[in-house]
Amino acid sequence: MQSAKIIPYSSPPIRKAAPAQVVISLEGVSKVYANGHRCLTDINLRINKGEFLFITGASGAGKSTLLKLLYGAERPSTGQVLVEQHSVGKLRGDRLARLRRRIGIVFQDYKLIENRTVGENVAFVLWAQGYAPQEIRRRLIPTLNLVGLADKVNQYPKQLSGGEQQRVSLARAIISTPAVILADEPTGNLDVENSRQILRLLEKMQSLGATIIVTTHDQNLIRMSEIGGQRLHQLPVMELYDGKLFWVKK
Repeated sequence: MQSAKIIPYSSPPIRKAAPAQVVISLEGVSKVYANGHRCLTDINLRINKGEFLFITGASGAGKSTLLKLLYGAERPSTGQVLVEQHSVGKLRGDRLARLRRRIGIVFQDYKLIENRTVGENVAFVLWAQGYAPQEIRRRLIPTLNLVGLADKVNQYPKQLSGGEQQRVSLARAIISTPAVILADEPTGNLDVENSRQILRLLEKMQSLGATIIVTTHDQNLIRMSEIGGQRLHQLPVMELYDGKLFWVKK
């Protein structure tokens, strides 16, 4: 009887993790307004795909300006702003519009169209981007379901609470499945429970692959403990102070 052939054990090859994909990069960015006011000074920042970053700072510290640089509403005085490897400050016209389709923006004051229904407010983004009516209909109700407002599709903003209006704003920001979501003081006008709800929704978008930046001056927001399955205090936090960015928590 032949003896069993002994095959030497060899461990499987170690696969190196794929390098992180940088989605947002600010390189030596400064912003000085025409009146001489220096808002941002030599900002350097890299954010990888799927990360969730909080940026804190007092009102007027430049948080909104920083986000505006990312979607091209402002241009840097010096330095370079890159989003998905596109130099935002150099984009104009259709090229800038195409990049903005990859970015969802949530504003503190909602910016809803008062004489349009919830459904029309949310669908407007896709309509402006040239989506076919059937595709708009296909996306609308699932998006409203995600933010818990499918039953409000035919109501108007004035018929909604502040928390509901902000969820409409969030639905509008995410309906085009953007790669990046920028939320500028998204809970500034909301109570604690509505703030938690908005952050749970943002966390959900992160779990689906979106890269998220939330600005806030509210330290209580940072201290909130449980958001879905993740703890906020484990997320990175930076502070904008005197025109510069500092790490608070990595």
